[in-house]
Amino acid sequence: MDIPLSLTLKKHPFIPTQTHEPKHYNSLIKHHTNQKNDRAILETYTHMKSLNILPDNATLPLVLKACSRLHAVEIGKKLHNDVLGMGVVSDVRVQTAFVDFYAKCGMLWDARKVFDEMSERDVVSWNAMISGCVGCGEYWEGVGLFMEMQKGGLKANGVTVVELLKACGELMEWKCGREIHAYCLRHGLFGSNFYVGASLMGFYMKFDPSVAWLVFEMLDLRNTISWNTMISGYVNNGDCFRALQLFVLMLKDGFECDSVTMLVVIQACTEVGNLKLGMQVHQLVVKYGYTNMRIINTLMNMYTKFADSRSSYELFNSIPTKDVALWNSMLTCFIESGYIEETINLLNDMQLAGFQLNERTIVIVLPICAQLSDGLVNGKSLHAYAIKIGKEMNKHIGNSLINMYALLNCIEDATRIFIKMEDLDVISYNAFISALIHHEMKVQACEIFIRMLELDIKPNSQTVTSILAAFDRSESLNVGRSVHGYVLKCGVQVDASLNTALTEMYINCDDEETGRRLFKDYADKDLISWNSLISTYIKNGQEHEALLLFHHMISRVKPTFVTIINVLSLYTHLSNLPQGRCLHAYTLRRFSSLDVELSLANAFITMYGRCGSLEYAEKIFQTLPGKDIVSWNAMIAGYGMHGGGDDAMLTFSKMVKEGIKPTRVTFVSALSACSHSGMVHKGLNLFHSMVRDYGITPELVHYACLVDLLARGGLLDEAKDVIDTMPMEPDASIWRALIGACRIYSNTHMAKTAFEKLIELEPTNAGNYVLLSNIYAASGLWSEVKNLRLIVENKGLKKPAGRSWIVIKSKLHFFAAGDKSHPKSKNIYKKLTFLLTSAKEMGYVPDLRWVLHDEDDERKMARLSSHSEKLAIAFGLICVSSGSPILITKNLRICGDCHEFSKYISKLSRRTIIIRDASRFHHFVDGSCSCKDYW
Repeated sequence: MDIPLSLTLKKHPFIPTQTHEPKHYNSLIKHHTNQKNDRAILETYTHMKSLNILPDNATLPLVLKACSRLHAVEIGKKLHNDVLGMGVVSDVRVQTAFVDFYAKCGMLWDARKVFDEMSERDVVSWNAMISGCVGCGEYWEGVGLFMEMQKGGLKANGVTVVELLKACGELMEWKCGREIHAYCLRHGLFGSNFYVGASLMGFYMKFDPSVAWLVFEMLDLRNTISWNTMISGYVNNGDCFRALQLFVLMLKDGFECDSVTMLVVIQACTEVGNLKLGMQVHQLVVKYGYTNMRIINTLMNMYTKFADSRSSYELFNSIPTKDVALWNSMLTCFIESGYIEETINLLNDMQLAGFQLNERTIVIVLPICAQLSDGLVNGKSLHAYAIKIGKEMNKHIGNSLINMYALLNCIEDATRIFIKMEDLDVISYNAFISALIHHEMKVQACEIFIRMLELDIKPNSQTVTSILAAFDRSESLNVGRSVHGYVLKCGVQVDASLNTALTEMYINCDDEETGRRLFKDYADKDLISWNSLISTYIKNGQEHEALLLFHHMISRVKPTFVTIINVLSLYTHLSNLPQGRCLHAYTLRRFSSLDVELSLANAFITMYGRCGSLEYAEKIFQTLPGKDIVSWNAMIAGYGMHGGGDDAMLTFSKMVKEGIKPTRVTFVSALSACSHSGMVHKGLNLFHSMVRDYGITPELVHYACLVDLLARGGLLDEAKDVIDTMPMEPDASIWRALIGACRIYSNTHMAKTAFEKLIELEPTNAGNYVLLSNIYAASGLWSEVKNLRLIVENKGLKKPAGRSWIVIKSKLHFFAAGDKSHPKSKNIYKKLTFLLTSAKEMGYVPDLRWVLHDEDDERKMARLSSHSEKLAIAFGLICVSSGSPILITKNLRICGDCHEFSKYISKLSRRTIIIRDASRFHHFVDGSCSCKDYW
């Protein structure tokens, strides 16, 4: 707060209020200097000038120092003009003060002019000029002045040496720095000056820390500055362990820490991951009473990195006078710890406390809006706030807005922001290209990339990483190669992310050889590289390659939770229970307990549930100490897939009683469970409860579950009414649910209506034609079946090939209808013939309606008897030890005849046969199925 001059005069005990005596004003300036009140110094000088009083030789340098600190250039220049021609300006102290003023204000030419005009110079004058050159980045000129100074016979002092070493360090001039070191030794400057020793250590730290350590050991006297220089030097060189060792040694030697020590040591603790020592340093901060906000923010950043939101929040609450930076640190900590809702609550608290959000605050919070149920509302509110404070066109905020709107599926808003932004840089283009790629607008993304090149905005590795995602088919291989060529030609830095993107592009474009070579030859592969490539193989259905890469990976680097979850999803997809169990055992050995990462435990619940081992899923679920909503959802979904509707609803009720609020995903799992178990009434109540009790607006996926629930329950007209009255346009999944039920109830008329809608939405999906063909074939409408087959052939569509597989001794064995490629094919067909004959003797009658060809019964029988499910069952009975269950997976829905056949074989073989199809599990035990023929 500026103090009026009249009040300042009144407060000074030695100066009358109404005085024109120069000595009184000079005394007042000295008083303000002692109080470090630069504004009061300039106010006093301004008042003196109005009275035609000039500061004396001793006071004038004090005024100039205040001018340089406040960057009051005009006041300093006018003062120079006022004293020119007067005797005062010839004083060496005054001339030196002007040199120092001009240099510190960045006016090096003016400083040099005053310096050159000086008739007499002392070491302080030379230091002012040398320091000015170094401060303005003219390092060689500073060194040159030192040479001139020596020629003039003046001896440098500690200040000179400190500035020269700073220049040598910036120039990375090892030889020059060593010469300065030798000068110090010759003239006795080394042992007597703490700052010289610290500067020498700082200089050598840039080249060889071991030499800096030798200098440190040679010091006759050490102080906190000496220790701080060494500790910070090790941290800057990445040797944080050595820095912490030195810190402990400093404490043992009885030296007190200062705020600089605290800052550097907290940073070192963060880098090496030593939370325990970091917390001990925190205790020292409290002990010494450091309230420096930089220290507090550094501690907050440390706790954020360790995801220790509790300690961070305790520290935050302990600070009585918070600033915006501290609020921002706490917001970041909550986000890093996954506390998204708490972040928004804290943001509201920040505003209620009267703090204005700054640019950093907005940039921190915008990315999490996509994770909130009302994220668009929050995002637009922040956008409006940015407009209010005039920051909408700020590059950082603009880029964050583009990302936020893209993630919230508001690409039009993202586009508007991009168009409105004036000062676009490479980060802006990266944000918009990523947004377009996210929305599958690949052509537009390529156009923006080309425009960027035309405007001479050089893409960086992130730009290329983003645009490469546009090339994911064999047809786009040449364009992808061109982008790769651009990277090599223009020297774009190929980091791990870009190399991974190039690898994925080649694999996605069917040039697997180049992709593998790129991955193999890249030396700096990180965990993200391995994880991304495994994910790419999984996405492309290359399960074998994904598993090979995983086994190759674990022999070189330790997989993370992300890796294990990726591979687990593959085992889950393949129903590879033996390998899933092995991975579970590996994880327990690697991480001791699943409690350390709940997402991993949830993934294992899903894996066991989808691999037919519901009892293991239940075991993990029941032993979890802290279940989250994902845990409950996984268990409900598991029960639903196995036809355990009652268990699913019981689990739902327990979850609600424990205070866990169901989400949209919970209701999808619960509604699906009701549908699979024929629990129409409970399912309807659940749907209405979702809206009434939990305020969740039904989405397309919920309506698809509702239609499936009603239609499977025989309420086809009611299901159609739901479709006709729902508030949004039905998608393909909803019409597919309806047509699936039409097969059960042989409603060909409604099936045709649903089919017509399906081909409008998915004209190239051959599976939709197969659905209607099944219904027509079951009804004996062979002419309609033939017409559909011709349409599929004329359109060049390929119907999805059905295949079944079984895992024997951790190896996958795949079968297609009529398949004879298996090494044990002869034994399989022999076993199958025996099974068919035995089943018929027990009463099994093949259901020829499941053959989609208008042929004689003998041909139909031949087709039906070699379905992939039957081949897998026969192989399982040959290879799986007696009494053990047989687990088979099919990529499509099980056919009705194979379903009936499996019931007979389960009784004949006295085996449990478990088949997971595209919809659910079927447990065949002693002639019955768990679905109770409701599928």
